[in-house]
Amino acid sequence: MSTPKAWYKQFWPWFLIVLPMCAVAASFATLKIAMDNSDSLVAQEYYKDGKAINMDLAKETYAKQIGMNFLLKVNNGQLEINQEGGPEYLAGLNVKLYHPTLAERDFGQLATADANKIYRIDLEQDITGPWEVRLESYDGKWRIHKRVNITKDQQYWLN
Repeated sequence: MSTPKAWYKQFWPWFLIVLPMCAVAASFATLKIAMDNSDSLVAQEYYKDGKAINMDLAKETYAKQIGMNFLLKVNNGQLEINQEGGPEYLAGLNVKLYHPTLAERDFGQLATADANKIYRIDLEQDITGPWEVRLESYDGKWRIHKRVNITKDQQYWLN
């Protein structure tokens, strides 16, 4: 009669050990991915942010009341913003663009009008796709906020 093989020389014990080990390795890989790609859209100070939203809505309402309208266009690596309605505004314009999912792509700049009354911002990166565009007066009295899907050589009304 032959003696049975030692347990570590048989197939089934190793098969039963490898399956849970694969699950453990996959869970560590998933944890690493989750830690490296944390959600940047969650606000820590949500109550203060909520109170600020109410103030922002008042600024947006005021911009509509006075009829502020702008035309936005991406042209030759520049963002061009031209006023098309409302009282003439030639002061500095706070322009901010927010990517809906990638916070590191967000950017903003204080733009001034050129001789043709056009605000121009040189772009360092391609900004095609969906963006939240925010225009605010230098003194912070009014604000325009709109979501646009930017493509090259297309114009967008911001009002």
